[in-house]
Amino acid sequence: MQPDPGRDPIIYFDNAATSWPKPAEMIEAMIRYNGMIGGSPGRSGHHRSLDAGRIILEAREALAELFGCDALRIVFTKNATEALNISLSGFLHTGDHVITSSMEHNSVMRPLRFLESRGVQLSVVPCSGAGLLNPDDVRTAIRSQTRLVVVSHASNVTGTIQPLAELGRITRDHGVVFCVDAAQTAGVLPIRVDEMSIDLLAFSGHKSLFGPQGTGGLYIREGLEKQINPLVMGGTGSRSEFERQPDFMPDKYESGTPNTIGLAGLGAGVRFVLAEGMEAIRSKEKSLTEKFLQGLASLQGITIYGPPNAAGRTAVVSFNITDVSPSEAALEFDERFRIMCRPGLHCAPAAHRTIGTFSQGTIRFGFGYFNTEEEISLALESVRSLIKK
Repeated sequence: MQPDPGRDPIIYFDNAATSWPKPAEMIEAMIRYNGMIGGSPGRSGHHRSLDAGRIILEAREALAELFGCDALRIVFTKNATEALNISLSGFLHTGDHVITSSMEHNSVMRPLRFLESRGVQLSVVPCSGAGLLNPDDVRTAIRSQTRLVVVSHASNVTGTIQPLAELGRITRDHGVVFCVDAAQTAGVLPIRVDEMSIDLLAFSGHKSLFGPQGTGGLYIREGLEKQINPLVMGGTGSRSEFERQPDFMPDKYESGTPNTIGLAGLGAGVRFVLAEGMEAIRSKEKSLTEKFLQGLASLQGITIYGPPNAAGRTAVVSFNITDVSPSEAALEFDERFRIMCRPGLHCAPAAHRTIGTFSQGTIRFGFGYFNTEEEISLALESVRSLIKK
């Protein structure tokens, strides 16, 4: 390769952080809202306010179709982290017991560690070296005080996909609430909340749902909202005659003017996923991941982390090159080969302890629906070049 930073297009492999590029439909929806609507939903009676409210309703309905739930069970947040904080801080109290896995992102671990300091009991169930959680270990960890199990659907470090349906059966049998962090999977892996016995589902809007940053949400099973306090209270555009927070969905958790322009983009992104078909999106990403895994496996001096094949993971591959630090490698990929990736601990130190890469971390390539086989070939050639160097 003879890279030329002035001419070569970039190769974007940081989709696990945020997807790029976005579908044209998503950008057009945001431009249309800003240029032709602009009203504040639920805050006025004029037609532009009503049009803004319709945008938000349509985004809810698209997500409800994706997850197999009632649209009014979807709460909009600014990201999956906020959704998880509502679920954890709003639900757990001193003396409660919560179970999680050793592969969690800090969006789960930091709220749990804070709650632990306030008297919540925490059990962290260890996962395998490939990042896989054994459901039997979760069953064993359940005790009389257990109120919640919270697990990431897939790791942002290794892409390891956890057995949600089996975990859901266990929690339902024991009367324990099941919370799922779907930041890495919403839009690319099938999630049906009733079939998987999911009570709380936190999701990111700007990854595989192809929405803009600053969007996300939380599904709350019917009736459970009575047990979950909101993080923020204030104006909701509803029941304005009362000074107490509404107690019904989704208004209870949606105080303040919403990110309507962002939700216009999110709704368009979800509709893009529904139109393309999740099976087609997953199939392409799996094919790209398998090609890269096979190419890496043929090279000397490479350590690959996570499941051995693409079927057991999302389109995320973490690896290291012998005698090259992840940060060094990422700089070389960026400056020499125009490949965008992410090195380090990926906001998931627990996961890196589990796979044995703490405190150095790994190089993470996150592939997406808009990547190509040619880009995978160029990436493998770049890795070979770094090994030689």
